[in-house]
Amino acid sequence: MKIGVVLPQTEIGNDPAAIKAYAEAVEDMGFTHILVFDHVLGANPERPGGWKGPYTHRHAFHEPFVLFGFLAAATRRVELVSGIVILPQRQTALVAKQAAAVDVLSGGRLRLGVGVGWNPVEFEALGEDFTKRGRRIEEQVEVLRALWTRELVTFAGREHRITDAGLNPLPVQCPIPIWMGGESEVVQRRMARLADGWMPHFRAGAAGQAAIDRMHGLVRDAGRDPKAFGLEGRMTLSQIPEADWAKELEAWRAMRGVTHLCVHTAGLGLAKPADHVATLRRFRQVVGLP
Repeated sequence: MKIGVVLPQTEIGNDPAAIKAYAEAVEDMGFTHILVFDHVLGANPERPGGWKGPYTHRHAFHEPFVLFGFLAAATRRVELVSGIVILPQRQTALVAKQAAAVDVLSGGRLRLGVGVGWNPVEFEALGEDFTKRGRRIEEQVEVLRALWTRELVTFAGREHRITDAGLNPLPVQCPIPIWMGGESEVVQRRMARLADGWMPHFRAGAAGQAAIDRMHGLVRDAGRDPKAFGLEGRMTLSQIPEADWAKELEAWRAMRGVTHLCVHTAGLGLAKPADHVATLRRFRQVVGLP
């Protein structure tokens, strides 16, 4: 099982030197990947009609592809992971281009996590239809993989039209891995057919194992091999007493089908990026990682 970290997007701040130092420290400590959340716009909770989302306009988010370009130059080995980019609110060919550029500049270190999203405010502002996001993402995955693996693409679908055109340069990975987030029935069946892996939000334990086993059954039903299907767990340290960190990690390691795990340090009241680095060092010491 590969163990990475969640970039503390809303707490990392805007100092490029501090962000660079965080990424370098994560890599030096031996973590395998950095997972980055995504939001383009935050809504005002006092807007007409109110707002009850987990994030507002007061929460800062660095744009993933721009950030990955920066991190690609600051690191050498760590995998760069979006968790998740809201794909249906974006232009597909542009995402393909941005992802390919990150993959080239990082030497093939991008893993693209995507999802349909929950925030209609962003869809409205970006000119896409929130109600059609499920149908749109399925065609988008097909278009992305075509653009990443062929010199020239001709495609005519319900949402996209490409006539004898292609990306240059193509990514190092042909294609870039596409993982998906989400827990609803329709989303799980979609990712069983289309995705290379799943990014769920459950804790380690019997209920999580049952969810994994069910997903693997859907993957088999789709005519695919569950052994080739990845799964990214998450340890949110603010939800786990330090005395239980090692126990929680071992519970994740004991689960069948978990290929990746990321450690999330946000929500602990840490004041600066260096405090997140110190917490990750403490985590490695407590759980006995080399």
